[in-house]
Amino acid sequence: MAAAARGTSGHRDTSRIHSAGGTVPPPLVVPAAWQRPYLNVFKHFRVEEWKRSAREGDVAAFTDVRLKGTVYRIRGSIPGSSYLQLPRTGTQSLGLTGRYLYLLFRPMPRKHFVVHLDVTTEEKQVVRISFSSLFKEFKSTATWLQFPFVCGAAEGSARAPRHELLGDAPTDVRWTCLMLDLCSILSLYLNRHYSHLKSIKLCSSLLVKNICTSDLVFDPGMTFSEARQAELACHGVAPMPREMAFPVPKGEKWHDLYDYIRFPSEGSKVPKDSIQKSCPGPVAGVQDPEDPIQQQPVALTSAVRDRLSLIQQITSPKAMPHRCPVIPKSIPEVHLTASRPPRAVPAGDQELEQNQKSHNVGDTGRSPTVSNSGIHVYAHHRSKRATRAVHAGSEESTSRKGPGPGVLPSRRTAACRRLLPDPILKLRMIIGFGGCSTKWALWAQNNTAVVYPCHAVIVTLQIHSRKQRFFIGHTDKVSALAFNGSSTLLASAQAGPRSTVRLWDFPTGSCLSVFKTHVHSLLSLSFSYSGAILCGVGKDGHGKTMVVVWNTAQVTRGGEVAVLAKAHTDVDIQALKITSFDDTRMVSCGWDNIRLWRVRSGVLRSCPVNLGEYRSLEFTGLAFQERHAAEQEREDHTFFVCSKSGHILEVDYQSVSVRSVRRLLPAPFRDCQRLDKAVAGIAINSISISSHFCATGSEDGYLRLWPLDFSAVVAEAEQEAPVSCVCISPDGRRILCTTAAGYLGYLDLQSWDSNTLMRSHGDSVLAFSMEGVWKRMATVSQDSTIRVWDLVSMQQLYDFTAAEGMPCAVAFHPTQEMLACGFDNGMVWTFSLATSSLLVEHKQHHTVITGLTFSPDGNFMFSSCLQGSLALYSCMAQKSHVLRVLGNVVARDAGSSPDVLVVSGDSHLLAFVGPSKYVVTVMEACSLDELLRVDISILGLNSTALDSAVGVCFAPVPQGELLVATSSNKILVLDAKTGRLVREVSPVHKLSCSSLALSKDGRYLLTAGDKVIKVWDYQMHSNINFQVYIGHSEPVRQVAFTPDQRHVISVGDAIFLWDLLALPEERSPPAGLCSSESVPLLGPEGSSEKLKDASETPRQAVPLPLLSSPPCLDVSSVHQAGCQSIFSESDKEEEADLPGSSRMVVNGDKDASVLVVEPVRNEELIVVRPKERQESSRSPGTSASEPRKQIMGPKPQCSVRPDSYRHFTPRFKASVLPKSFLPPPAGSEVLKLKAVIGYNGNGRGNMVWNPDTGFFAYTCGCIIVVEDLHSGSQNHWLGHAEEISTLTVSHDAQVLASASGKRNGDSHCQICIWNIPDGLCTASLFHHETQVQAMAFSQDDRFLVTLGDYSDQTIALWNTYTYELMWSTCISEPVHDVAFSPFSHRELACVGKGAVIFWLLEQQGAGVHLKVHRAPAPDVLGPVELTSLCYGADTLLYSGTNSGQICVWDTETNCCFMTWEADEGEIGVLVCRHNRLLSGSNTKRIRLWAVAAVQELRLKGPDARSDLVLLEHEIALDGTIVSAAFDDSLEMGIVGTTAGTLWYINWTESTSIRLISGHKNKVTEVCFSPDETHCATCGEDGSVRIWSLGSMELVVQFQVLNQSCQCLAWKPHPVVAWGAENQHVVAGYSDGTIRVFSISRTEMELKMQPHVVALTAIAYSTDGEMILSGGKDGLVAVSSPRTGMTIHVLGDHKGSPITALQCTLKQYQDFGVEGGELWLATSSDRRVSIWASDWLKDKCELLDWLSFPAPASPKGLDTLPPSLAAFCPWEHSTLVYVGFGRQKEALFYSLHKKQVVMKIPLPYFATSLSLSPAAPFMAVGFGARLLRLLRCPGEAQDYGGHDDTVHSCCFSPSGRRLLTASHSAVLLWELTGG
Repeated sequence: MAAAARGTSGHRDTSRIHSAGGTVPPPLVVPAAWQRPYLNVFKHFRVEEWKRSAREGDVAAFTDVRLKGTVYRIRGSIPGSSYLQLPRTGTQSLGLTGRYLYLLFRPMPRKHFVVHLDVTTEEKQVVRISFSSLFKEFKSTATWLQFPFVCGAAEGSARAPRHELLGDAPTDVRWTCLMLDLCSILSLYLNRHYSHLKSIKLCSSLLVKNICTSDLVFDPGMTFSEARQAELACHGVAPMPREMAFPVPKGEKWHDLYDYIRFPSEGSKVPKDSIQKSCPGPVAGVQDPEDPIQQQPVALTSAVRDRLSLIQQITSPKAMPHRCPVIPKSIPEVHLTASRPPRAVPAGDQELEQNQKSHNVGDTGRSPTVSNSGIHVYAHHRSKRATRAVHAGSEESTSRKGPGPGVLPSRRTAACRRLLPDPILKLRMIIGFGGCSTKWALWAQNNTAVVYPCHAVIVTLQIHSRKQRFFIGHTDKVSALAFNGSSTLLASAQAGPRSTVRLWDFPTGSCLSVFKTHVHSLLSLSFSYSGAILCGVGKDGHGKTMVVVWNTAQVTRGGEVAVLAKAHTDVDIQALKITSFDDTRMVSCGWDNIRLWRVRSGVLRSCPVNLGEYRSLEFTGLAFQERHAAEQEREDHTFFVCSKSGHILEVDYQSVSVRSVRRLLPAPFRDCQRLDKAVAGIAINSISISSHFCATGSEDGYLRLWPLDFSAVVAEAEQEAPVSCVCISPDGRRILCTTAAGYLGYLDLQSWDSNTLMRSHGDSVLAFSMEGVWKRMATVSQDSTIRVWDLVSMQQLYDFTAAEGMPCAVAFHPTQEMLACGFDNGMVWTFSLATSSLLVEHKQHHTVITGLTFSPDGNFMFSSCLQGSLALYSCMAQKSHVLRVLGNVVARDAGSSPDVLVVSGDSHLLAFVGPSKYVVTVMEACSLDELLRVDISILGLNSTALDSAVGVCFAPVPQGELLVATSSNKILVLDAKTGRLVREVSPVHKLSCSSLALSKDGRYLLTAGDKVIKVWDYQMHSNINFQVYIGHSEPVRQVAFTPDQRHVISVGDAIFLWDLLALPEERSPPAGLCSSESVPLLGPEGSSEKLKDASETPRQAVPLPLLSSPPCLDVSSVHQAGCQSIFSESDKEEEADLPGSSRMVVNGDKDASVLVVEPVRNEELIVVRPKERQESSRSPGTSASEPRKQIMGPKPQCSVRPDSYRHFTPRFKASVLPKSFLPPPAGSEVLKLKAVIGYNGNGRGNMVWNPDTGFFAYTCGCIIVVEDLHSGSQNHWLGHAEEISTLTVSHDAQVLASASGKRNGDSHCQICIWNIPDGLCTASLFHHETQVQAMAFSQDDRFLVTLGDYSDQTIALWNTYTYELMWSTCISEPVHDVAFSPFSHRELACVGKGAVIFWLLEQQGAGVHLKVHRAPAPDVLGPVELTSLCYGADTLLYSGTNSGQICVWDTETNCCFMTWEADEGEIGVLVCRHNRLLSGSNTKRIRLWAVAAVQELRLKGPDARSDLVLLEHEIALDGTIVSAAFDDSLEMGIVGTTAGTLWYINWTESTSIRLISGHKNKVTEVCFSPDETHCATCGEDGSVRIWSLGSMELVVQFQVLNQSCQCLAWKPHPVVAWGAENQHVVAGYSDGTIRVFSISRTEMELKMQPHVVALTAIAYSTDGEMILSGGKDGLVAVSSPRTGMTIHVLGDHKGSPITALQCTLKQYQDFGVEGGELWLATSSDRRVSIWASDWLKDKCELLDWLSFPAPASPKGLDTLPPSLAAFCPWEHSTLVYVGFGRQKEALFYSLHKKQVVMKIPLPYFATSLSLSPAAPFMAVGFGARLLRLLRCPGEAQDYGGHDDTVHSCCFSPSGRRLLTASHSAVLLWELTGG
């Protein structure tokens, strides 16, 4: 489906951003007579019909009894989501000229409201007047006025101060008549002249009676008789019209019941700062027609002046930033707290701190005194803050509870050490349904939960929250379930020879009773309504049917279950139920029978129902009409039975006979009067009946609803498989449905929505694979399906079914959206999840695939099969290809297991079992060269049998160990380099270990076997080193940690997701750094003792609190187990006494958590160490004079992406930088880059905007685009060769820093420093090895801090005067964001895994010392990533998490005192200005928070309430938020998203306007319009976009869902006169369709499908009357856009995709063929066909056929370049060809001479080609990110600016412009010379 949408890019004209000025058409000149004396707005515009007005959200009309009329209620949680608007659209105008607006309304109690009035001035300027109870202060710009509205309480209630009245309305708020003098408002506040009212918008939450406009002053408290007596009509004062008046009962006064507010108040000459009730009523008086207010300029107050012209902050640069003093509008509460001593400030920073204090808002002092005309004057004193003590080293006392669900208790003594925490796993979710049967699923009585079996576990699923609760205890598959009537008692039966029944207390989940059934296979259970009787049906040991009845009345009181009766029967029973009216009676049905049962005197007897002619049916289910009380006599009871033949029998219980019969038949036979008995009905598997309707589930996959008389089908819902069970909820609103394919869902009868609760495999799960980038999991099963799941929600995303072969192995590519799958027939497929298509089919194996895996770096893939062959594939490109195949190297008898084939974490080593099962082989992964063989059978010296390997697993890289699971239930730990046995673990399981996995930190080992999972302490430090977990009913096939190491996945019968409750070892050094012999830096008591400084000098800074486990460094030769640090160390060792080396001693004054970081002179690596201490920490055997060594460790390499989207991942590129480059000489450039279309949404923080200077810059690929927001002109800074990751701008907006990845040959990535005034790169910095994650300037711009990504893990500090590296360090865990404090250049902070790291800079001479403190996140958040941060007012720091919380930190104590749930997803962007906070997340939302109360809440510490933080606004955008920049008041700003869009945000107007937009995915083709006013682009996202070349704005976008647009063409000038209505664009799509779009009408005019495969090229004929299209299969179709018919289909190029089509208008009679048009087609097999056509005569003849030679095998090319050809405009009868060949060249072929007449050498094979129609210029794009402009024949000029292959280029018809495309970036060039 194609959708058209006009572009909303309005950033070029700022008047259009902030108001409608300049864009709204002037209102029609209407006579004002019809509006006099007043106009009832709601009545005139007929609001109740909603034709001339608009409503959104919860807007409803109702009759108010008190007001005796219609009232409109507008309510909603967010004001912008519910509103009433007049007129309907923004382009219309009310045109109301009345001076006064009367609004009769009542705010809703405890709610906020907003009212917007758009008025037009005589200067045709639109001004918005807004008032709201949300607003805290008055604000003003040239086009907008914002007034706080103070809601008054009823008379008699206590009056609060004004600042307390601001906010939501009180509970006793009254109806109000608000009179707004629009003329005076404009004159008083903006010095403008009022013209008319344009529009009205009433936003929630309020009640509105009416609105009217008039030139008269209405007094609502005056009657008509009083007005006549006072003769006020001549003075312009009148009583309120009756239809607008509030009713006043007799004896009452109007002002005692209602409020009247006139704004501005009469005679006011000074602007007020709020709208509030000031007097009981208006003072009637004479008004001068010549209003003096309009005749004189107005002196505005400072508060008003400070808020004027906010629009100029975007468009008008200033010389220097200037901050005006702000007069606060509220009186703060003063708290009496304990004072704390002032902080000592170093001498070098005293002046800085004094300057900062002088600019702080709210410092001690008195505000300037102003006249009391609505402006409050007060003195603001800084409140004292209490000092809270922080205790270090304390531990919370914990009490251990019994084992939770799924954990087996083990016997242990109180003194023995065990694996902690216990339990370490907690079952979180099970993906699975059924096992023994899929017909058991029940509703709980509360209608919100569903109970169903999943193999051996019973699951309770909440249908709204999707949370699961588990009943664990069965050892085999659950075969039946039953509830009592109140859902308090649940019965479950277990299949198998040892069938047991469990009774559960459903609310608590505890098992009340377990008893044997004496039945081998229990098939059905049924509870009586009271729960006192339970009956079941099964088979005994001889296969005979057996019915048993139990007494369960005493089980809830601790009693036992007793058998009441049992009976054997020869009849078949499929279903049995206890009747609802008698607990001793039952009904059963089966093959050929329906029977009634009764228990009497301990004997169970039955009698059959007389079925008559229906005795031979197979009955499948039965149901009673649910009546649980004795509402009627038994004689009136009937029940219904369904059958395999489609019959539904209604049986009379009293007469034991069939009352009526219906039959469900296929559709063709339903209307037949006479039916043949041979006609098969539709088998009904289940039936459920409520008091109003009946539901059936049938074998044809339909859920059907019937009335109780079964007269007709009311509704039916088709399922994907036969329906097994239907169950109507107790309230009758939902129908539960299960299918044989493992589907569980329900149908909501109110909305008729089908809701999926669970999808599961239909058979055992064989293997799974996970990836951490997109957080997905893939599984393969014996049901022959491949399924992809979302790891976060565990919902199914994709389902692939293999037609041939069963999938048995699966692997995710670590960095691409690619999935590999191996089958039992030896095939290996790779899928693209992005396109849901098959990429490559490998046939190197011929039998079952036993192993399949990718290397962690994603470069290689490996597969093995049962015949012993091993294959190595290259995955550098998306389509993998085979590099090497080895035979007989993998063990043939080792079996199929996910752990047969593994790769080490550094991608260097490959290990597998082979060539026999007794040997493990280690190979070099990239070459398959054998490095090591280990014979497993000889390692067990005490074993009498040969031991064989069943699985292998690599330990983390620093440990260098290889784990081998053996058949004798052991795990051998080997040295991966030497094969030496390190240790042995035995026994692991009773049977063989089926799977093993090791956590990335090397702490925990998972093993699977015996249907259980074990978690081991890998280091074996405890007496009991493992815990056992049950739940699976079948052998566990595979177990693994999730990529974030927070969960465990196990698969077998189902998919189990477990929570890993062990906290990550955040401050532990990487494995291998600590030796086995070291002593602690501090003793056990050293962390808590009070250490004193020997110098006794005053502290130079506030001491930082200790951590509970202070970080230490490896500084001696003896090991301490608790040594923890957030830093890694250098890989060099230096003597402590050498010059420039560092000595490590503990400083007694400083806390152990405070580290001092100093640089090592003349070296890039630095030493991280604590400051010196008086007491020595050496071992007793070490002499004091003996030199000490600084132990340095290797820099950590973390290749696992953290659970945070904040980290920049460069887009995969197969292209490389050019080896040769021919830049044009200075001043002789022919091409000049004019504009760039697009914004790189893949970047992070890659947009900056300075509101004071107007500087605005963003990135697109490797280009920095600096744009003037006023004119739209662009400047382009080219200095990077790779994709730019992030930007930052200095506070004075004079310097810009940009970062990108490393170029070819560089060892470090690049940071460019730009001088903003002249746009020159003044410095290039190289330090980080991978990517730069974030950067920030200090407040005084003296320092620049740069942060590496999760692979680099370094943080560096630069001097901005010299740009020398001052300091750098490696951090042992990824850090996500960094920021300098806005109050001190010495303080900065960064956030990472579960903590905020605070840094304090101390500069001494040329050196820099850093103190660091790591503050952990609150425990209530659990294991969480802190992903973003920003400093707030005074001493506050805000940080966001990946789970949606915002934490508030006190930077004086470095403690978190408050958190709140701010979003459902990860918060990646935070911006704070004063008392407002903006958050942006991956839920595509930005939210504005009012955080004014946080400063006061800080005093309360951990007891602070988060409910005082208010959500003011929320705006949903088109992608994840990656960048944001706002003005100083946080009222307007710019936000960037991953969709490649930059949005202008205005919170006051709740508007979002698209500033910059582009394609998110690859642009497939570009073209110009014939008149060169527009250009068109299309992309893989299915969009066709039309851009204006004048403003580079998006004009129209046509979107086709779920398709890729591959090519497009603009219709050329027709023979008739050219007009706007003739502008058309044709586009070709991946589904073989062609769509023709009209530009002027913004709609799709035609859709054709001449191809069955994807289109690859398209072109118009020269007259625009024909469309030529080429497909992937090589067919060329000629279609008519007038008729939509395909006229010709040419198959000359069949089998090879068409790469180019072009038409030209020339006469070719001399070629001997007819036709005035020549066109060519080029295919990827290097063939070109030239055709002559006469479309009017329907002639198309082949003129020439060209075939260009090429080498047989391409060397050094992953993919072949395209074959391209084009007619040469300046050489008649000549075409130009480029493509793969023997030489890299462009060939000029003459159609007359039939030969190549000229060759132009090229540096690379071309990827795009375009020839200028006006001059002999040829543009050629290359895969080396290069554009070459050739003057033919003549010199060449090369141009950069592309960060990937230049895959498309196109000259404009005049030849003056050129478009190029590189992935998603589109560049517009101008030809300036030549």
